[in-house]
Amino acid sequence: MVVQLAKARGMRVIGAAGSDDKVKYVKNLGADAVFNYKTVKSLGAAIKEAAPEGIDIYFDNVGGEFLDAALKNMNPNGRIAECGMISQYNATVETAYHIQNLAYVVMKKLTIYGYIVSDWYKSPAYSEFINEVSGMLKENKIKYRMDEVVGIENGPQALLDLFEGKNFGKRVVKVSDLSHRL
Repeated sequence: MVVQLAKARGMRVIGAAGSDDKVKYVKNLGADAVFNYKTVKSLGAAIKEAAPEGIDIYFDNVGGEFLDAALKNMNPNGRIAECGMISQYNATVETAYHIQNLAYVVMKKLTIYGYIVSDWYKSPAYSEFINEVSGMLKENKIKYRMDEVVGIENGPQALLDLFEGKNFGKRVVKVSDLSHRL
């Protein structure tokens, strides 16, 4: 959804995905450039090639090496929306990626804003967002893909598979069929 919302605001959008099929899908959503992060030799070089003029706004939900590469490619006064760090959620002290380019936050005067979506639920901005996105959905201006796993018993594995990129779209665990309601 981030790709489509950014494009709706006239931004040049760079995307990254973990398979060639996902790269094609993100490109079809409107991204100007997309690369497969599992096949590039260097994330920093891939970002630099896709965004030779640098990055003004970076939406991150991966963290780790991705965030580090983005920091190096940020433009002065750039902004980072930090919404997740899935690459680090299961990391141990030994396996955690240690950010090496944090000094760029000061040198480039970057703003990093960390947030959790639920923090915004009672905000007027959340209502505005819902209204905007609902309208875009009704007008078919936003595409989405669901990745449905059936059965609560499959929920734990469905969650674990997210950390390996085995989902394609928004992962949903279907626990019942509404037609079977009492």
